[in-house]
Amino acid sequence: MLGVPGIAARLFTAVARSKTSIVMISQASSEQSICFVVPLAARQVATQALEEEFRYEIERRDIDNINASDDCAIITVVGAGMRSTPGIAGKVFSAIGKENVNVIAIAQGSSECSISLVVDAIEANTAIRAIHQLIVN
Repeated sequence: MLGVPGIAARLFTAVARSKTSIVMISQASSEQSICFVVPLAARQVATQALEEEFRYEIERRDIDNINASDDCAIITVVGAGMRSTPGIAGKVFSAIGKENVNVIAIAQGSSECSISLVVDAIEANTAIRAIHQLIVN
């Protein structure tokens, strides 16, 4: 994707044409990847739409591949007190890291009142309990 103009716009347009709603988006500043979450029922149709939209870029190796993962969960930490409070994200990620939960993707709301993270569904309850302990303690 590096240096390929309009990738994000084309991605969102292709997914919208497939009548799929994107629930969460995360993109690295390196332009190396875009990660987004759709409902599991829409996974196949969204993947096919992207493979069709980017077939020429994939053939030319401008885009390496399109990957889809099953059984992920989004966890969102929400609170007005998060805004402009240093260290909140660090505490959240430290708490789940201590439980050996791997974070697949991260996004912060523009209001700075929420942080969303994607984990394997099997690890979701462990992550939620670890985050909840931050509130309790």
